[in-house]
Amino acid sequence: MAATTRPSTWKILLAFAIIYFVWGSTFLAIRIGVREVPPLLLAGMRFFAAGIVLYAWMRATGTASPSRREWASATLLAALIFLVDYGLVFWAEQRVPSGITAVMLATIPVFTALAEILILRTQRLTFRLGIALLVGLAGVGVLVSRSVGFGDAPIERSGALALVVGAISWSLASVLSRKLSLPQSKVMSSAAQMLVGGILLLLAAAMFGEFRGFHAREVSARAWLALVYLIVAGSIVAFTAYVWLIHHESPTKVGTYAYVNPVIAVALGYFLGGEALGARTVLGTFLVLVSVVVITTTPKKKIAEKESPAKETAPANDTLQKSI
Repeated sequence: MAATTRPSTWKILLAFAIIYFVWGSTFLAIRIGVREVPPLLLAGMRFFAAGIVLYAWMRATGTASPSRREWASATLLAALIFLVDYGLVFWAEQRVPSGITAVMLATIPVFTALAEILILRTQRLTFRLGIALLVGLAGVGVLVSRSVGFGDAPIERSGALALVVGAISWSLASVLSRKLSLPQSKVMSSAAQMLVGGILLLLAAAMFGEFRGFHAREVSARAWLALVYLIVAGSIVAFTAYVWLIHHESPTKVGTYAYVNPVIAVALGYFLGGEALGARTVLGTFLVLVSVVVITTTPKKKIAEKESPAKETAPANDTLQKSI
């Protein structure tokens, strides 16, 4: 429901600050956590807890529980987003710096656009869009290339591959979400996906033997605090700020988190995480972000549609936001 009065400027700025800095900082929190807690187990605990809280909150406020068909759709998206994408992200952060992880995941709009152009045929390839796609892929190439010297080492291959597969999986979920039956409430839809995703991740952790040899008492307070931060700040507070913002600001303005989060992640990884910041990281990050900005601000032109005024769209997809 549209707001009848505009909120105070300080509230708007605070909400933007939350989605910029909190979501940007979650990548460092993940890296801290996976140093002591198995990756799938950590991810499962994060999203199961956050999903339970958001689901209970929505039910308490009178929002209807998803229908059986909506639960089925949420399960499919949860498998792609949480089990595949986030499972691989948490696994990869054992090998890849947190800042680079954020940059690699910023390529999701690149893969989404490629899917719309090459597979679904719902988007027309223009010169501007084509150049943007090439720039984004070049940025990924810079980060992983071993044939070009930049003075710093490329990211580890298995970690890089995991992040690319994760980004593609999220892109597929983004495309499918437009055709699936999901709860009308964005928060309930996200809660259902997080809850199911957390369960799938915990089951996967059990299947891969992550519970064996894991002793909670041996985990430091720092790692537990990282998990609490991911649950409370990353998945509840920041998402609530996001949902509030999209009711008061234009989608394009709110969607700028997609450009800011990787920069925040790289900076925090360098200053707080002791991660390297060489020419490779700077150039790769720059190319990827230029690509994302161009792709997400380019009006979509469907292959069979007549020319019509472009609508303002957000870089976010219809499922959960990337940095939840």
